[in-house]
Amino acid sequence: MCPPEHFTVEYAINPWMNTEFAVDAALAVQQWEALRATLTDLGHEVHVLDPRPGLPDMVYSANGAFSVDGTVYGARFRFPQRADEAVAHRAFYADAGRWRFVAPEHVNEGEGDFAYLPGAYGGIVLAGYGFRTDPAAHAEAQEVLGRPVVSLKLVDPAFYHLDTALAALDDRHVTYYPDAFSPASQRVLAQLFPDALLADREDAEAFGLNLVSDGRHVILNTEASAMGRKVRDAGYLPVHVNLSELKRGGGSVKCAVAELRP
Repeated sequence: MCPPEHFTVEYAINPWMNTEFAVDAALAVQQWEALRATLTDLGHEVHVLDPRPGLPDMVYSANGAFSVDGTVYGARFRFPQRADEAVAHRAFYADAGRWRFVAPEHVNEGEGDFAYLPGAYGGIVLAGYGFRTDPAAHAEAQEVLGRPVVSLKLVDPAFYHLDTALAALDDRHVTYYPDAFSPASQRVLAQLFPDALLADREDAEAFGLNLVSDGRHVILNTEASAMGRKVRDAGYLPVHVNLSELKRGGGSVKCAVAELRP
């Protein structure tokens, strides 16, 4: 995670960003601290990436890379405003000394457009494209990670990253909003995950799919109350955290958390 010490909305690179409304910087930090405390209280270790001036979106740390079994596939951002974030993430993994880091040739935005389900089909990667990530990055990721990668086309600009439209609930099960995907990608998802928890547009617009799950606890923002009820009915324990300020930049719980898979 990366604290939002420099978080502002200075530019608009997704439909949720509006430069006319100022971010409450103090509240953003307070809400981020609450999310970190929630994760640690649930028994998870949180590593903190140092924020850098001039990179207001670093708080969305999920976008900086994608890791599977100790191998890290680095990010290459679509927009120049975020390009230097990839450098900061690469330095984090290099300093840690326990990762094999592979720099990408193709544009991709890390866990923003990649999800891993280790218990499904022997370990499968779901990968989004259509707005941010180059489809060629999917083949590149497959070669780097040695896991089959399934390409899914995103078609609604409001859900510009895979992690705004789909989430892993545990090692084998997903939840997603069907209309965020092309008809062909919807058929692929239905075939792969016939028992998926389906969300509606209200859930997706509340960033209810931008969640983090440890297989039991599902952490999602407070606005996504209907989604919370759905995951509870599916047998998980919803844990709500208010991230209203981060939503101003087009992100929520998952965007703020890069999951490390050693």
